[in-house]
Amino acid sequence: MAAAGSSVVRRVEQLGDLAQAHIQQLSEAAGEDDHFLIRASAALEKLKLLCEDKDCSNPSNLLELYTQAILDMTYFEENKLVDEDFPEDSSQKVKELITFLSEPEILVKENNMNPKPSGCPLSRACVVFQHSALLGDELLECLSWRRGALLYMYCHSLTKRREWLTRKTSLLKEYLVDGISYLLQMLNYRCPTQLNEEVSFQDLDTAKLLSEGIFSDIHLLAMMYSGEMCYWGLKHCAGPQPGDQEVGTGVSGASHTTHKEPLDFREVGEKILKKYVSVCEGPLKEQGWNTTNAKQILNFFQHRSN
Repeated sequence: MAAAGSSVVRRVEQLGDLAQAHIQQLSEAAGEDDHFLIRASAALEKLKLLCEDKDCSNPSNLLELYTQAILDMTYFEENKLVDEDFPEDSSQKVKELITFLSEPEILVKENNMNPKPSGCPLSRACVVFQHSALLGDELLECLSWRRGALLYMYCHSLTKRREWLTRKTSLLKEYLVDGISYLLQMLNYRCPTQLNEEVSFQDLDTAKLLSEGIFSDIHLLAMMYSGEMCYWGLKHCAGPQPGDQEVGTGVSGASHTTHKEPLDFREVGEKILKKYVSVCEGPLKEQGWNTTNAKQILNFFQHRSN
């Protein structure tokens, strides 16, 4: 364990130096101070100091600092891409951001530093991650959410470009598959709360949400985003059957994503959007969540299956 921890410290220090240099380039190009870049740089400076103090270089703390810096740094770049509606040459930049956002998870998984958590059964509905103890479920969820949401926004922009779609449908399919895989991964990090006589809830609606594995608004957005991406996949990439494409291949080089199984756009989208509608019209009724688009997509899926 000590050797693995030392390896993490060295690697995080190297990655921190690379990220700091990248932030410097971004700051110079922007020509002005940016809150997110300033915060990212401050986290990396603290990281550097901790790495130099061998008695204080706790791998978990270092990795958390690095991850927070990466989340801020990439958020600055994502905002720029969104403001510009993803210019034609955005593909390489999107790949670069996905790579940055993948580094913390890859590093932890490669060093295999954490014991397998207990109390969470192995199943497709509840994925056990052996590396969650080092980085924490919330940051791991955030990393998956940010990658999935970035690809969602990028694909949304691409679906509005008819000429691009006619030339690069297979590429869009890869982007969609990777984006969906990240969002599903985010939704599966934590197990649904098992409701029984030992668990007491004052709010039954909250209990129902937790039992469905929905812990925040972001979980609902991830469900809607992945369902919509499944719709785009079935609508625009209906040449070869969707099941021919494997999750974890494509723009992100996502060999570190959870699933390596064929992805059926209709099956996955229908399942997750039915759950979304059920939750929004059940425990979250009158809370402002709109199900119109989800129902229209479900109707599209139904017609395609017939």
